[in-house]
Amino acid sequence: MSQITLIGINHKTAPVALREILSFTGDEADIALHNLFQQPEIGELVLFSTCNRMEILFIPTQGDGQDYVKTFLSQFKSIPVEKFEDSLYTYTGDKAIQHIFRVACSLDSMMVGEPQILGQVKKSYRNSVSAKTSGVILNRLMHKAFNIAKKVRRETGIGDNAVSISYAATELASKIFSDISTRSVMLMGAGEMAELAVEHLISSGVKKIVVANRTFCNAVTLAEKFNGKAVKFEEMEAFLKEVDIIISSTGATEFILTAPQIKGIMRSRKNRPLFFIDIAVPRDLDPDINRISNCFLYDIDDLQDIVNDNIDERNKEAVKGERLVDEAVIKFRNWMESLEMVPTIVAIRKKIDTIAQAEIKKTVGSMPHLSPQDHEAIQRMTRSIADKIMHDPIRFLKNMGNHRDDARYLNAARHLFNLDHTDDL
Repeated sequence: MSQITLIGINHKTAPVALREILSFTGDEADIALHNLFQQPEIGELVLFSTCNRMEILFIPTQGDGQDYVKTFLSQFKSIPVEKFEDSLYTYTGDKAIQHIFRVACSLDSMMVGEPQILGQVKKSYRNSVSAKTSGVILNRLMHKAFNIAKKVRRETGIGDNAVSISYAATELASKIFSDISTRSVMLMGAGEMAELAVEHLISSGVKKIVVANRTFCNAVTLAEKFNGKAVKFEEMEAFLKEVDIIISSTGATEFILTAPQIKGIMRSRKNRPLFFIDIAVPRDLDPDINRISNCFLYDIDDLQDIVNDNIDERNKEAVKGERLVDEAVIKFRNWMESLEMVPTIVAIRKKIDTIAQAEIKKTVGSMPHLSPQDHEAIQRMTRSIADKIMHDPIRFLKNMGNHRDDARYLNAARHLFNLDHTDDL
């Protein structure tokens, strides 16, 4: 049986410029699937292409198929093989199975535990199913990949803890306020990470957004994006009395808000908690604000420390995920090896059944006085004897693996039952 093979590049082996060249758009992927699958060298095929990886998973029918796939990539993408060959990785057998399981589980991602990759892998697989390029082996492999990905996410903490600045800010806000959906947010400035933090807060249920910007038209544009309210920078202090979360990301060179300003605002707020996220460099907010009762101020370094701690936690959980993947690889390999036994088991059953039927025919033919009921009784007895004779050999063949020399035992079984010389019957 030909080995499962995977050829690809990813963020670890190739710079973004090369990944861009070798990536496939949706239409290109469809064409590539069709063209590759038409070739006699390829038996089954799945193609993955994301911003961080391009991988071709296949089962060769002639040789190992690797040179053919490389040549295809070169011709399809109009790039000489020598320009990308050193950046490719190739896995076969258990290594290929392990790799695709790790990819689906996000153990091979740039950010361990990120959830998007599983959806991307599923989409690529659906394309292969639609194109009819995947078969018995890869269909089962991909479904096992999806199952192990769910198991790893369920049984480990690989997806827990914020691992981006923007999401860490949202996670902190959720800890400070018991019901974040009832809180309001002010966005000061229009930095990218601040916008992402607001998007995370909105996905957590926050509905009221106020946007303050020195350029009012930019505030209006951003407020429309978040279905919020735009205010002029001069109005900011008045609105600080109403909001609960302030995310600041301006290009100011001095503090926009100082501790004395906030002390006055907190009196008018009757000391209701106020949460500040300062993602600006240089900082927008006076660090002394953190000394004020019921004021919680985090700058970008604080958030990065949280992210780094969370990444460490995810990496610890990833070790558990690797164990689950290794277990799944062993089970899948055993299933594949069992496929090699099937033709032999079927042949043994057929041979025993053929011998039994021939003997029944001779016996019954010499005993014309037997009734139909007697014929049936002899049939049942013969089938029962044949099944009992077959039971132990078949169980042995089905349970092969566990570091035994399977090919040796398979060959012995075929010789013992003389399966390759059926004309001797």
